[in-house]
Amino acid sequence: MPRARKHQVSLQDTPYYHCVSRCVRRSFLCGIDSYSGKSYEHRRDWIEQRLLALTDTFAIEICAYAIMSNHTHVVLHVDATRAQQWDAEAVLNRWHQMFAGTRLTQLYCVEEERENLSSGELHQVERLVELYRERLTDISWFMRSLNEYIARQANKEDGCTGRFWEGRFKSQALLDEQALLSCMAYVDLNPIRAQMANTPEDSQYTSIRQRIKAAINGTQPTKLKPFDTNQGELEQLPCHLNQYIELVEFTGRAIRADKAGSIPANSDALLTRLGIDVDSWLELTQGFEHQFSGLAGRLTALQGCRQHDSSQRIRGSGNAKRLFG
Repeated sequence: MPRARKHQVSLQDTPYYHCVSRCVRRSFLCGIDSYSGKSYEHRRDWIEQRLLALTDTFAIEICAYAIMSNHTHVVLHVDATRAQQWDAEAVLNRWHQMFAGTRLTQLYCVEEERENLSSGELHQVERLVELYRERLTDISWFMRSLNEYIARQANKEDGCTGRFWEGRFKSQALLDEQALLSCMAYVDLNPIRAQMANTPEDSQYTSIRQRIKAAINGTQPTKLKPFDTNQGELEQLPCHLNQYIELVEFTGRAIRADKAGSIPANSDALLTRLGIDVDSWLELTQGFEHQFSGLAGRLTALQGCRQHDSSQRIRGSGNAKRLFG
């Protein structure tokens, strides 16, 4: 029997979660259906645009994502502290970006109308603000806002009704930095393992492709949770961007018996493929030092985010330097 979502998500234990949604119908969520020959490739863009747009509403950040043919992966970070800093108007404005709210909450957001509300009506608005604040940090509401929107779009296009996704998304708590980075790399490498792409920079509709494109321009994607920049900012991902990209590259070259795809062994090094020399790369990723800042303990040499303990492990900064140097 499935566990209740409230028992699967505990922000006191970790703010990081891996969520997977699978399409229930035989036809593909995205890609080309080999049976009918119909292409659903455009739906990848629906999902990516909606997913990234949700970060403007929720106090939830995206660490990694991959949009596959019949399922999606997303690694999320819940920033409950940020949500507590929003005033009532900020909470309501965010909620109204996705949902209608109530007549009272709509009136409250208009300053002239707010002055005419009674004390009882203001008290009701205060209760709704706290309810909405809680929902804006709720992974279930985030995934609902993504999946219901896509289901309606797909059902309209297919000319049918009924369930589009499985009963509910699956969630996995990521309890430490090792689990977080392992899972992020697993998600980013999904298209390569499925032979949908040969290299991370060619993996359409993935977070790693966005990060590489932004790094070439000396930035980080504004819609994704940033990596450590040594600038003392709170709640950044626990390593530097160039380290993570090289980690994904290293892992993608590893051959897995249970997966068909990998980065070709004869493929040029990442910087060569991107046409960037080492000095330029270091300049573009200025601030991403070659040390494991904030990365405690062991780092999985990723062979996928699997349920058993057969992953190779890399211990200590010395080995990390040899790997990423």
